[in-house]
Amino acid sequence: DVQLQASGGGLVQAGGSLRLSCVASGGTFDDCSIGWFRQAPGKERERVSCISKYDGMIYYTDSVKGRFTISSDNAKNTVYLQMNSLNPEDTAVYFCYAHITGIDYWGKGTLVTVSS
Repeated sequence: DVQLQASGGGLVQAGGSLRLSCVASGGTFDDCSIGWFRQAPGKERERVSCISKYDGMIYYTDSVKGRFTISSDNAKNTVYLQMNSLNPEDTAVYFCYAHITGIDYWGKGTLVTVSS
């Protein structure tokens, strides 16, 4: 079974940085989309960033452009989300996500809290 293990969340002050990691296992990840969603309290889950292993296309939601960077280490089946210039609006549970051959997989979330 495909498993996604996310880590790297925590408490940080506004303006600080965190790096999230997602280790994927149990499947073939050469041709998939993988990335991050987040869900803030009282809000719907939103896609933050993802990368297509098939064609290298990268997506960022507008609110994180210029601050977040997604990258992958194919040898380690790991996807990273470097988050800089964090602000309180980035506070949310962040979920690793993979779309593989028409199926969505989700990891358990990691909490990111940004204090003002």
